[in-house]
Amino acid sequence: MANPTLGIAAQARSRFKTFSLPLWLVLICIVTFSVLLGAGAAISKFAPPHPATVETPQHEVIFTATDLENGQVTYLGRGGQHIGSIWGHGSYLAPDWTADVLHRWGLATAGVLYANNPSFSQADLAALSPTEQAVLKTQVMEQFKPNRYDPDAGTLRLTQAQAQGLKQVYSDYQTLLAHGSAIHSIPEGWFKSDQDIHDVTSFFAWTAWAASANRPNAPFSYTANWPHDDLIGNEAPGQFLVWSIVSVIVLIAAIAAFLFVYLTQEDAEEVQTVHERPALRWATPSQKASSLFFGVAMALFGVQILMGMVTAHYAVEGDGFYGVPLQQYLPYAASRTWHLQLAVFWIATCWLAAGLYFAPRFGKQEPKGQVWGNSALLIALTVVVVGSLAGSWASVQGILTGDHSFLWGHQGYEYVELGRLWQILLIGGMAFWLWLMFRALRPALKNEGSKTGLNHFFFYSAITIPLFYTSGLMYTNHTPLSLAEYWRWWVVHLWVEGFFEVFATVAIAYLCSELGFLKKSSALKATYLTTILYLGSGVIGTLHHLYFAGTPSFIAAMGAVASALEVVPLTLIGFEVVKTLRMSEQAESFYRWPLRFFLATCFWNVVGAGVFGFLINPPIVLYYAQGLNTTPIHAHSALFGVYGCLAIALMLFSLREIVPDRAWNETLLRVSFWSLNGGLVMMMVFGLIPNGFYQLMQSVNHGTWYARSAAVIGSPWMQWTVWLRIPGDLVFTLGAMGMVIFTARAIYALFHQPTRLAQPQPVKPIVEAP
Repeated sequence: MANPTLGIAAQARSRFKTFSLPLWLVLICIVTFSVLLGAGAAISKFAPPHPATVETPQHEVIFTATDLENGQVTYLGRGGQHIGSIWGHGSYLAPDWTADVLHRWGLATAGVLYANNPSFSQADLAALSPTEQAVLKTQVMEQFKPNRYDPDAGTLRLTQAQAQGLKQVYSDYQTLLAHGSAIHSIPEGWFKSDQDIHDVTSFFAWTAWAASANRPNAPFSYTANWPHDDLIGNEAPGQFLVWSIVSVIVLIAAIAAFLFVYLTQEDAEEVQTVHERPALRWATPSQKASSLFFGVAMALFGVQILMGMVTAHYAVEGDGFYGVPLQQYLPYAASRTWHLQLAVFWIATCWLAAGLYFAPRFGKQEPKGQVWGNSALLIALTVVVVGSLAGSWASVQGILTGDHSFLWGHQGYEYVELGRLWQILLIGGMAFWLWLMFRALRPALKNEGSKTGLNHFFFYSAITIPLFYTSGLMYTNHTPLSLAEYWRWWVVHLWVEGFFEVFATVAIAYLCSELGFLKKSSALKATYLTTILYLGSGVIGTLHHLYFAGTPSFIAAMGAVASALEVVPLTLIGFEVVKTLRMSEQAESFYRWPLRFFLATCFWNVVGAGVFGFLINPPIVLYYAQGLNTTPIHAHSALFGVYGCLAIALMLFSLREIVPDRAWNETLLRVSFWSLNGGLVMMMVFGLIPNGFYQLMQSVNHGTWYARSAAVIGSPWMQWTVWLRIPGDLVFTLGAMGMVIFTARAIYALFHQPTRLAQPQPVKPIVEAP
């Protein structure tokens, strides 16, 4: 089978010689990472300041930098981004705290200015004449837009009206944070201490100030005027429209250029026909042990789906599950945390297991004691998974607090939820995995003449897995928010979407060459070209997650243009997929379902990562869509559609070679494939897309605060679109159950087939197993 991504190289005869491609890759990495690191330095330098004190005109201290920092630590420790969001990053059921506080603050300030009434409401504002509203909004804008922070004294002095308005916000939040909100799934007693409530509100208020006060020497706020709110004068900066147009132009031009090259090349003969059905192989002891990783991954997959159902149901029954008071035992923040953590865990487990399977396969040897190393790693990873899930639950429940929560429980950031000590143990596990890979690959590395050959490239790509996950150690729960977000997206974007995908691409290219479907030289060239395309756009494209994270304005320019280019390789993959699967019917029949899941990966790469990713990529679109249910459209279709299907494809490629034919149930795989992909389509079409676009329209028309308000979250349209997800969820669950059953049967058969001492076998001919 030829990796669909390989067609980029297979069809277009590169003008660069193969030996020069490593130099191009190194140059691309140096340039792009220099830009990314330089952007990080600028983000750190120009991040919104933490005032030592925030005062009234009479020098009465409202809150201090210590209160602000304690509020951040407390908020993150109780689930953080899984109860609401800050600057649009986080969950979408509870309010965006920045938008909500800013609008409440603006209303209260307007009330003070208009009638000395800080309890002024949105209804009171709407009752005014258009002229009165316009005058009052101008007055409110004059209160919020000037930056009154004194960097020399470290003091932020509010106006009298602002100070009175903020005190009203503290009063409102005293009730909200203590007693919760059923419609937003905020639990009763979320915070019990008055000091905690004051500090968390202070943290929210600081994010709102940074979102409204203009940057020094700039006509927009530290968050580029996000969130959208007419009341305080937050409108999209003009440059966002410019860079959005530029990003679309760059995208069209890049696709046109690549398609021109693609269509004007003669067909190359890199893809070879295999006339014989590939044979089963005897599994080595370590390969048998690696199959257990797949069993664990499928068990985690099943639990993740269950947590997804619970989390989705909270959107219609905010404090229970069909009448059961589940909020007391498994709050929304805990179920959502587990849903995301388990997605990362099961997908990463499949990819790591594939590496453990392929290493002795490619290295042509079974190192002594390798089976014990694989088994020890499986036990260690299981301990990390269980420990991190238990710790995150304990933090959300308030059992672990403060720095204890950060170390053992919940870091508070999406996709990097696990406590710091569990994170360090996971890094240690991945380093041990790398050592196991090296032991098995060592003969192939020694025998390979070039240090830039396919064996070395496979090992280099494996090194990046633990290496780039360590970027998650670059911040703590005390780190200023802008810088913490910068490093977090190194993990989410670079580790998952970048280097894990490169590793999978190299593994499949290597397998294709080993099976004879693809010439080794062509596989090597293809992996270099694919990696150059991925990293050439994807590294700098990381910045498109940081438009509104308190970053300088040039971040939006670079992020918009670079991330637009990320769509190009995805488009070519989809255009390419059919042509690159030219092989014998025998081979295609043998690898039918691994191939089908690969095809699904390509489809969702184009649709989920490409189309729906670009949907929220242009700055002018994301200005209104940030923090809304438009993001889950991209997240679900990309996380499972691309990375989940790729993980299953790698698992099935590994198992297909060693599982006896009698246990290879084509019917189960057929049901699983169509149910998983069909269920995901139904989930998107009937639930997520109408839900997200309705909310987007509310954001454009009324502001971010309104799109996340109870009036919209609890509206009939939003409620019905959540219910309409159920058919898709059920079909998807059927597919997942089929895959779990298939994997369990396959592993059982593998361990109960006749035993025989596994010896290194030549790739061709492959020794048949009974």
